[in-house]
Amino acid sequence: MLDPLYVHPSHVTFGDTDCSGWIHFPKIFRHVEEAEHAFLRERGIPIISREEGGWPRVHVSCDFKSPLRFDDVIEVQLGIERIGAASVNWVFEVLKVGEVCAFGKMTTVRVDHEGKPLVIDEGTRGKFGGNF
Repeated sequence: MLDPLYVHPSHVTFGDTDCSGWIHFPKIFRHVEEAEHAFLRERGIPIISREEGGWPRVHVSCDFKSPLRFDDVIEVQLGIERIGAASVNWVFEVLKVGEVCAFGKMTTVRVDHEGKPLVIDEGTRGKFGGNF
């Protein structure tokens, strides 16, 4: 990713790995979610609340290029492809020592406390930064 919107450092924990010693594929999404939540917190965007709703994922995809192992230091880079009326299309890369090990996309939708889509207001939209 040439110009990530957000960079989040992390490391592969023992609990992230399977019996091969490599990261188990769904654990990549845990690291991406941690990066997403850190980004939202830093920008003052509520993540989830019973009263206000949240940002559930409606689509995720990931391609894997090389394995990650226990205690590898990694970096999750986030970008935004598009912000729609109620959705955010994220792109991500997971790197180890500058090498892309996994990359993908996810779409989240702003929903109310009943799970119904909400239009992303201009104030929230502006907190994401960029011209989406």
